[in-house]
Amino acid sequence: MTGKTSVLDVQGLVKHYSVGRGLFGSGRRRLHAVDGVSFAIAPGETLGLVGESGCGKSTVGKAVLRLVEPTAGRIVLEGEDITSLSRSALIAKRRKMQVIFQDPYSSLNPRMTAGEIVQEPLINFGIGTRAEQQERVAALFARVGLRPDQRNNYPHEFSGGQRQRLGIARALALGPSVVIADEPVSALDVSVQAQVINLLMDLQEEYGLSYLFIAHDLGVVEHISHRVAVMYLGKIVETAPRDMLFAEPRHPYTEALLAAVPVSHPRMRRRRVVLKGDVPSPINPPSGCRFHTRCPIAVARCREEEPALLGDSSGHSVACHLRTPAN
Repeated sequence: MTGKTSVLDVQGLVKHYSVGRGLFGSGRRRLHAVDGVSFAIAPGETLGLVGESGCGKSTVGKAVLRLVEPTAGRIVLEGEDITSLSRSALIAKRRKMQVIFQDPYSSLNPRMTAGEIVQEPLINFGIGTRAEQQERVAALFARVGLRPDQRNNYPHEFSGGQRQRLGIARALALGPSVVIADEPVSALDVSVQAQVINLLMDLQEEYGLSYLFIAHDLGVVEHISHRVAVMYLGKIVETAPRDMLFAEPRHPYTEALLAAVPVSHPRMRRRRVVLKGDVPSPINPPSGCRFHTRCPIAVARCREEEPALLGDSSGHSVACHLRTPAN
């Protein structure tokens, strides 16, 4: 997928952090949070980004939004490279790319009413008169399933699911093209998660939104995503259309993730995949394939040579010497 057909095109994204000095006061070390991630999202599409905690998926979202500055790479939004835009020039692009945070309470200002929270982006960008802004806020409340009279309530007066609906209304206020949803339902009760996911899907269809949906829950990702990208230790190791990835995973790490997902039918069994060892430190990632220290099929080449992410005509790509697209 190229930038011409993509609403968001991320190329070779890198984010390193300088951390404390090494042993005996040697030079500062680098934490490799994100190391060369590339993906594209089409209009109206949801790309699910999954992986274990600490793999770098949330850092990808923050770097794409430029809430943290990328170390390298390009971020192209609706055909325009926003990677090096100044802070003042970037402000105008903020309308097109919004975020839904993981914690629906800490992301809301406790001193503002719900109506003020949703109205604030409209005020900041000078959109409409106060009366038009109030009308827009009321319409957004209704659309996300909140009552108009709740506009005068404060965040602590809402349940967790209602607070996330409030966060969704705020994200929609400016009419974005892309929404970065960073673990948007992981803090919610299971009974509420499905309601919020269905709301996001309805809003996508209605407004033509594109989502980068970051999560560790594969069941949620399978429900909402059109395509899925799997991350391990700062790198994408597999991407595929949703149904293809869940039916025919190629990377050993993806197989292990799917093997850990509970099945709904008592007679169904998954092939168990047990990974040995712990996730290596991103300060000192392994040479070659970063997964080789835990991989059940690794060979000598995996320890020495980093595999490229190679794809086939079906859109299925994998970074594995032993599981190439032809295999």
